[in-house]
Amino acid sequence: MTDTLPPLREVIARHGLTASKALGQNFLLDGQLLSRIARVPGDLKDAEVFEVGPGPGGLTRALLQAGARVTAVERDRRCIPALAELGDAFPGKLRVIEEDALEIDAAALFEGKPHIVSNLPYNIGTALLVRWLSAGWLPWWSSLTLMFQKEVADRIVAGTDDDAYGRLAVLAQWRSSAKLAMPVHRSAFTPPPKVMSAVVHIVPQAAPEGVDFAVLERLTGAAFGQRRKMLRQSVKGVPGALAALEQVGIEATRRAETVSVAEFTEVARVMSA
Repeated sequence: MTDTLPPLREVIARHGLTASKALGQNFLLDGQLLSRIARVPGDLKDAEVFEVGPGPGGLTRALLQAGARVTAVERDRRCIPALAELGDAFPGKLRVIEEDALEIDAAALFEGKPHIVSNLPYNIGTALLVRWLSAGWLPWWSSLTLMFQKEVADRIVAGTDDDAYGRLAVLAQWRSSAKLAMPVHRSAFTPPPKVMSAVVHIVPQAAPEGVDFAVLERLTGAAFGQRRKMLRQSVKGVPGALAALEQVGIEATRRAETVSVAEFTEVARVMSA
């Protein structure tokens, strides 16, 4: 049956679905593009995949066609019948949970470590990413393949020589590899958003020893909260930060945007001791 699935536009029209601005929805309908996104994590045959906000099921369909077993969390009940049809076409391969992704214990849904693959709703994407990055390490997921607004994607993969470099880059890169997998033009969506998008792929790595995530989060939050100020001013309210900078050999006259991920990690290590 999978080769006779109706076009996504037909599914959307039949169920009377329109993208909800309040839910941050933009439907992605290009089958070839969806298949490319589903290939980013690698071979998904018989792999567990967690998807947030499947909507009418465009990416879900591509993941199922790639052989994945998909658990999808969707809070928009208008989309549930369309997803149920997709489940019928792939018996035993799709589990749909009608819930808010910000309120569920996603890790408890899996026995193994799923790949997270999602065209994230714009209004909760960054919050979910930070939650997944702050999980115990090594985390409960195998990789993250996520669609963001291009501006957010750039912030995740940026380095110190990039204007987009900031707190999100440090949190994503200090114990993970993060790369831009592909840009996605706004015209690929229905309705087209006002901004361009991009897919980011993140793979966890062993965490540097002796670094407390909460300490790093406080340090970078303060440093980039006043990014145009010197570190001696921006982090002075964080206990132990100035002493740690001196111990590591980082001049307090520098600004946060010049401090590398490795340097922030080393400062956080000293503060965590």
